[in-house]
Amino acid sequence: MRASIEASNKRWEKAVSRGDAAGIASLYTGTAKLFPPNSKVVSGQKAITEYWKGAIDSGFKAIKLTSLEVEAHGDTAYEVGRYTVPGEGGKVLDAGDYVILWKRNDGHWKMHRDIWTTNTPAPQQ
Repeated sequence: MRASIEASNKRWEKAVSRGDAAGIASLYTGTAKLFPPNSKVVSGQKAITEYWKGAIDSGFKAIKLTSLEVEAHGDTAYEVGRYTVPGEGGKVLDAGDYVILWKRNDGHWKMHRDIWTTNTPAPQQ
């Protein structure tokens, strides 16, 4: 199960590098939800595709996912990890932590709830 989830994370990273929002969304269940920081909940694959398309269109070109903890309970699993968004010249554009609730769907693990938080401080007002 952990190997399947880590393989899915690699497919997610590759889809980002290709600019493939639909490919990213295909890794989620049909009723998945994103919980992005400083934003409203994003529900369903169509909205998830649009969310990631917007991120890609704004310059999101790469991500590194590091799975720290994975545990399964039947057809549900959770993953805790860290992400890094690299930029030009080794600069880190963003980094943070995530929790994903996975569901086994037709024998494949898919993301069902995707929650992340940035470690980048909020701009000072």
